[in-house]
Amino acid sequence: MLASGSGAAGAQPGAPAPRTDSTTSTYSVAGVKVIHRRANISTVVANLYLLGGVRSAPGGQAGLEHFLLQVSERGTTRYARDVLRRSMARTGSEIVIDPREDWTLVGIRTTPAELDSTWSIFADRVMQPRLDSADVEFVKAQMLAALRQRDDSPDAMLEHLADSSTFAGHVYSLSPVGTERSLAGISRADLLRYHREQFVKSRLLLVVVGNVDRATVERLVGKTLGTLPVGTYAWTMPDTLASSRADAAITRRALPTNYIQGYFRGPAATSPDVAALRVASAVLSGRMFGEIRSKRNLTYAVSANYRDRALTSIGLYVTTTEPDSVLRLMAGEIRALQQFEIQTEFLRPIVQQFITEYFLNNETSTAQADFLARAQLYRGDYSAGERFVAELRAVTGADVRRVAERYFKNAHWAYVGDTERVTKSRLLVF
Repeated sequence: MLASGSGAAGAQPGAPAPRTDSTTSTYSVAGVKVIHRRANISTVVANLYLLGGVRSAPGGQAGLEHFLLQVSERGTTRYARDVLRRSMARTGSEIVIDPREDWTLVGIRTTPAELDSTWSIFADRVMQPRLDSADVEFVKAQMLAALRQRDDSPDAMLEHLADSSTFAGHVYSLSPVGTERSLAGISRADLLRYHREQFVKSRLLLVVVGNVDRATVERLVGKTLGTLPVGTYAWTMPDTLASSRADAAITRRALPTNYIQGYFRGPAATSPDVAALRVASAVLSGRMFGEIRSKRNLTYAVSANYRDRALTSIGLYVTTTEPDSVLRLMAGEIRALQQFEIQTEFLRPIVQQFITEYFLNNETSTAQADFLARAQLYRGDYSAGERFVAELRAVTGADVRRVAERYFKNAHWAYVGDTERVTKSRLLVF
């Protein structure tokens, strides 16, 4: 989400000075790190990030943390399943679980009036899940059924194939929700052991956004999460990957259209190239849309998207009945970015549109919490996010060409559809 503040894409003379965010602060409560943004709104979002993501599970047990948190919905030491559900329904609140590569998010969506009641249930699910044998087996069966249905969705299959290929040999090739094999091998004893050893304060980052004061946050955290063991976890960025040749995983399916997803590996989120890479992805997305959809009507969906993780990537996506023609056009637009420098003044409206759309898409309290967490974890300081807009506006045409040449190569592709309609060599030229 955030670009580095140094390098070619960093702040330049004339760039706006970072504004001071007087509504956000950071502090520690009994060893739990908190980022707190006061906002005069009707809701409260509290996101608890269990740091490590796919790196935290023991070998061969991908999805274990997500599995454990799903089972916690079926009861804790204080709240039986039915009591827990009635209590949540009465408050109108929500507890969300979102497993990702760099962390597992478990969070609250509530109102100031219901924060205490919702926090009590939330904290108990995190700290004291019951994990009864029957509940473990029930949830496992549900999760396995969901994974088996993945192949029924071309987009879900496509994403899984593309990610596995792009990050082969890296922890990002593991799924945060696990696989049929990994989940089938996880026992109740594994969940209990993991909870005892890994639910520790050193793995926690809490981000609170809403109309709640510090004293309330300190009271809630201090008597719950603050009593967990300290642990020895230390957040680090994941390893990067050496460059590799383009490849393609092609799967035959009888479908009305063909689905294509490819990834270019990007740099670590700490890289000074990140801002320019965001802009280059936006430029490429607009050019492909204009050439492939608007001008030639070869697709209803085509895009190039910057993927926001500790180890970044750029995704190319299209659905089409004419894959060879579309791939040729996509390759042409990428070559144009690599060979011809856009005049910087022509970038300005593109950058401004990107900034506007970005903040419109991220104006919710939930998105603000994620923005703060990414700044803290990827840049080492939540306030680094204040430089985000200035860094984007400082990107030049030379920066866009440079990052396109450096990163828009050696794509890893997944293709799902009619294999007679695609020529593999067209995928491998990227």
